[in-house]
Amino acid sequence: MQQTITTISCCVIAFLMGLPPALADPSSITEAEGYSCMGVDKSRKQTETAALQDAKRNAVEFSKTHIESESMIENFELKKDLVQAFSKANVKILTILEKVWQDPTDGDCYTIRIKAEVVPEAGEMRRVAAANQTIDDPTAPLTIRVWTNKEKYNDGELMRVYVKGNKPFYGRLIYLDADSTPLQLLPNPYRQDNYFQGGVIYEVPQGNDKFDLTVQPPYGTEKLTLYGSTSPLGAIDKTDVGPVYHVQETPVKIAAKTRGIAITVAKPGDNKKKQQVSEFDEASISITTES
Repeated sequence: MQQTITTISCCVIAFLMGLPPALADPSSITEAEGYSCMGVDKSRKQTETAALQDAKRNAVEFSKTHIESESMIENFELKKDLVQAFSKANVKILTILEKVWQDPTDGDCYTIRIKAEVVPEAGEMRRVAAANQTIDDPTAPLTIRVWTNKEKYNDGELMRVYVKGNKPFYGRLIYLDADSTPLQLLPNPYRQDNYFQGGVIYEVPQGNDKFDLTVQPPYGTEKLTLYGSTSPLGAIDKTDVGPVYHVQETPVKIAAKTRGIAITVAKPGDNKKKQQVSEFDEASISITTES
């Protein structure tokens, strides 16, 4: 017997199967190092700022190079817009991994290493999105979708959720109810696998899931968010409440910790790439309920 999650009440303002939902722009997460030295015209604080800017520039360059080498989009103008978007990207620092002042005998130099999210320039990405060719193209940057089976739900109705990516990804599906209680629907205690194949539509609930999504009070504004990355997602604190997980984090913390992706850097002498860039995407749909 499947259980009904009585804490979940949902009515989703959804999207039709053939239409792309409103998505956050795909981004990338990488580690980068910056370096700068003091001089007669550069103070200690200015040196630290210059090193940080150097690290940000390197993060952008890593991501742009990744897009150029990994993306096999045949449409030249589309790929050009995509590369241009990452060239003008905004860099959000997720974590400062290390910052070190070297010995004064070495010239008072400063090194900083960061983990950063590189977010492409919005205007360029709008042109890419308008072409509508990346949603199902596995050679494009990771793009994920979440939608439901109908536009409006009333009390007692069942909701079906669908998720899909244009390429294989590690995913996490979070439901925020009207009381602002965050629940993790995928993976869950009965469906632990969080790796999803590209081009495949996954339904929730389905298979090993032991719950139904039944509309119940309290009613109000709610939200479904799907996070996806080409690398395993960062861990979040959660507790098992039967068929799903209750997340012990605020929505802001969920987003931040989910971006805590482990970046694999090859050891000296390895033939592997010296820097790994993890593609990342986030998709949300607004939710309301009514009796």
